[in-house]
Amino acid sequence: MPETPPQPDDLPPDAAPATGPYETLAVEERQDRVVVTLRRPEARNAISGRMVAELHEVCGLLEREPRPLLLTGHGGVFAGGADIGELLRRGREEALQGINSRLFERVRRLPMPTVAAVEGWALGGGAELAYACDIRIAGPGAVFGNPEPGLGILAAAGACWRLAELVGESVAKQVLLAGRTLDAGAALACGLVIDVVPGDRLLEEAHALIDRMTRSSALALRLTKLVLDAPGAHPVADDLAQAVLFEGPDKKDRMTRFLNKRGSTT
Repeated sequence: MPETPPQPDDLPPDAAPATGPYETLAVEERQDRVVVTLRRPEARNAISGRMVAELHEVCGLLEREPRPLLLTGHGGVFAGGADIGELLRRGREEALQGINSRLFERVRRLPMPTVAAVEGWALGGGAELAYACDIRIAGPGAVFGNPEPGLGILAAAGACWRLAELVGESVAKQVLLAGRTLDAGAALACGLVIDVVPGDRLLEEAHALIDRMTRSSALALRLTKLVLDAPGAHPVADDLAQAVLFEGPDKKDRMTRFLNKRGSTT
């Protein structure tokens, strides 16, 4: 882990759509998942404009072919900050484009579960990207934080409301107002991460988590996430999603296998 934390990130507003090979990501497509590694070692995996465009490409892929996403960082860092010189050049019009926030919300709304495997720094926009994932698992050196007010800006890509939903208002205010960082133990204690595992097993454990998910019905997972993310109480949404599942062959096959297995052991 670096001795001093990177600064919060920001993204240039004029990034061209990503085409051709990825420059800032390593993308591994598997039949049952997509693994994305943020890879800008020269900048602690800072989320550049090019990376935003490439992450949008990945989102498009996962919207067309829904699969779980495993998101991690290269070189023992999840994602740090961008060039402060870039931040200095940003103005009102760039802020109103919501470059980070629109990408992170798209990540949050992906149809299948998303898992962030976090080791090292996850600060500023890097933290907000991790917050946008459904589940986070951490290595022992993970550190989450939002130091944006120290640079005269705010965490405007979801942290100001998403973090409170994840860890509660009190802890969110400690991070966003008092500049507290959450190390791996604190993140586990407040429920921000599902587990803290040895660094050399982080990806293995993250894949095991997705393995458990993929043993479930893909349609059931997708509809559960859709209902879970719906705002407010949603009994009608529950009923409609369940009606779709009740009519599907997957439910009949799985329940029949369960009953047959139970019958064979009695």
